[in-house]
Amino acid sequence: MKKLKGLFAPKDLTTGTPWKRITEFAIPMLIGNIAQQFYNTADSIIVGKYVGDNALAAVGSASPILNLLLVLFVGISVGAGIMVSQYFGAKDREKLSHTIGICITLTAITSVIIMVIGPIVTRPLLSLLNTPDTIIDWCADYLIIFFIGITGFAYYNIFAGILRGLGDSLSALIFLLISTFLNVVLDILFVAGMNMGVPGVALATVIAQGISAIFCILKLIKMKGSFDLNWKTLKLNKELSLKLIKLGLPSGFTQAIFSLAMIVVQSLTNSFGEMVIASNVIIMRVDGFAMMPNFSFGSAMTTYTGQNIGANKMDRVEKGTKDGTMIAVGISTIITILLLTFGRYLMGVFTDTAELVDLSMHMMRILAVGYIAMAITQCLSGVMRGAGDTMTPMWISLITTVVIRVPVAYGVAYLTRSAAYPTGRPESTFISLLVSWTLGAIITTIFFKKGTWRKKSFVNESQ
Repeated sequence: MKKLKGLFAPKDLTTGTPWKRITEFAIPMLIGNIAQQFYNTADSIIVGKYVGDNALAAVGSASPILNLLLVLFVGISVGAGIMVSQYFGAKDREKLSHTIGICITLTAITSVIIMVIGPIVTRPLLSLLNTPDTIIDWCADYLIIFFIGITGFAYYNIFAGILRGLGDSLSALIFLLISTFLNVVLDILFVAGMNMGVPGVALATVIAQGISAIFCILKLIKMKGSFDLNWKTLKLNKELSLKLIKLGLPSGFTQAIFSLAMIVVQSLTNSFGEMVIASNVIIMRVDGFAMMPNFSFGSAMTTYTGQNIGANKMDRVEKGTKDGTMIAVGISTIITILLLTFGRYLMGVFTDTAELVDLSMHMMRILAVGYIAMAITQCLSGVMRGAGDTMTPMWISLITTVVIRVPVAYGVAYLTRSAAYPTGRPESTFISLLVSWTLGAIITTIFFKKGTWRKKSFVNESQ
């Protein structure tokens, strides 16, 4: 019983064999990320099967706007993870406690802002994106329900980030698996049983994420051995608040840039028609699963680096970087092979339309090799963020999405215009992704080797 309890306790990643500690920490996160992705995938499968391809397109077209308005939570979550891991590694209980309290308060403020702004800007943004009239009402309903119920989503992601910063990736996983199961049950009940359509999908997700957030806060309240959580620690501290914003803002800005680029490219995708929009949704859902190992090991490297830099163990950071990157690249290579071999069966889960399956598989073949490049980018960026250097990954993301991806997408579309494809070939958006991912890995490797990130630790500066 004592051993089982220890699995759900904060974990010190500054001792033990680096690759083993990274893998032990990353695996629960990987399973958790897959479960998180299953939220959206279950939505897509259920609306695609029970409502139709247009409903599937509606859920997918809502994603870029959703991601854009969630950038504030991304910033708080990233900043929290870095600060928590470094202060935990440095054994600084006071600053660790205040950091966690500040995250809770800032998330409450941000949730209110999104609940007010989100519903107001939803329909104008959808119109700006040239969203087809056949799906715009469904898109709007989906987004408005999600924004009104944003608190659960926000707190789950912030609390999960804090737990990971403390080295406890298993608790967040268990809570997420429970809510994922609930999400699927509610999806079937609301959509298949009560014929609520796309709004039912959004309502199911909001309820399930709210429950996972409740589990997380109850877990944090019980972790009194590592930090204090009371009214005093919830009060905003100017120094720590500014530090959290400084660390998190670049990542939030990166997400904003990425979301804006997706919105611009989504406008191009919308010009290709409902079939291509639906195909794009299917590919992005499969892509979400394919990217999970990369994101999981990237996040694991952030926590691992943060704790070890906080403990002033740079030798472990260097060894862990090599180990983590090699493992992530190996897993991504296997996934790429599996996608190319069995991808058609995955596409068939979302729709019974043979033409849509063929189109989706064609596009996936273009993207597949890019997942290996993204493994390198995510791991090295994770190390830089864990060290406190969130600016370099931001600039790299800015270059790959704005300077490379968007121009390539529109450039290829322009050059491939014809009588059959008056707005260009739909492959243009996926070619642009492959190019940006590949160049991103090269640029990230160059800046990582420059080593500026080694001097960014705020914990050691204060010692």
